[in-house]
Amino acid sequence: MPIPQFKYVIKPLLEYLADGQEHSLKEAESSLAIKFNLKESDLSQMTPSGRMTIFSNRVGWAKTYLKKAGLVDAPKKALFKITPQGQKVLAQKPEIIDPSFLRKFSSFNEFQGGADTLEKSNEVEDLEENTPEETMEAGYQSIVKELYAELLNSLKSSSPAFFEQSVIDLLLGMGYGGSRKDAGQAIGRSGDGGIDGVIKEDKLGLDLIYVQAKRWNDNSVGRPEVQSFVGALNGKFAKKGIFITTSNFTKDAIEYAQRLDSKVILIDGIQLAKLMVEYNIGVSTITTYEIKKVDSDYFSEE
Repeated sequence: MPIPQFKYVIKPLLEYLADGQEHSLKEAESSLAIKFNLKESDLSQMTPSGRMTIFSNRVGWAKTYLKKAGLVDAPKKALFKITPQGQKVLAQKPEIIDPSFLRKFSSFNEFQGGADTLEKSNEVEDLEENTPEETMEAGYQSIVKELYAELLNSLKSSSPAFFEQSVIDLLLGMGYGGSRKDAGQAIGRSGDGGIDGVIKEDKLGLDLIYVQAKRWNDNSVGRPEVQSFVGALNGKFAKKGIFITTSNFTKDAIEYAQRLDSKVILIDGIQLAKLMVEYNIGVSTITTYEIKKVDSDYFSEE
């Protein structure tokens, strides 16, 4: 059974607390995992940020929503229990307890910024289906995906010289190439038998990496092109190479590179765009959101 959507976690959590006893969030997670018949592979699935598991995130926010609605209380640190109001809600045997249901309670509306605000918002559906973090991360991933596409389009429409400069900027940003003067002389100058350039692996130049860069629009880079590059490496008695393209590699080319004794890294268009974003090449920061949570260690009085 896949991990249930956030809105389907809230009622089972409240039902788990129906015994009126105090429970930890960890205990609740374990019980709900059994109820939903979740496997270890389900429980290990991470949110896009990789900071926590999806299931833990949903159970944690279910607890927060119920608490804000006054259906559960946290009388002791790290423990929570159902309130009399929560027992009344369960006695009504609602089919589902989701954010729409919880808006019956004024304290929950205050928590979400007011019912009027939510009714006018285009994000109501997201708030019903996902936790706040999931909604935010989904929006972030959508923005990043569009950014990758724009970066690639800009590279494909740029001049050969500008593309070469972008490759230089990226490799320097990643720590290769020594000085900019060294890198500028190395990349895009030789065109020697399938090699576009050579760059230092580190600032001291203890080893060299040979580079091939193809600014292609739609055609995939196939095994013949990779073989030609490998042949050029052999001619230089080199064991390390990077093949960069703005398009992609065929399956045959990827499998061939994986079987090589020498180390040849294939970087396709999407990977190239991701690296440019990671190392801030050709992009700028518009705004930054810092998400914080309560530091439980700070409030520990032991």
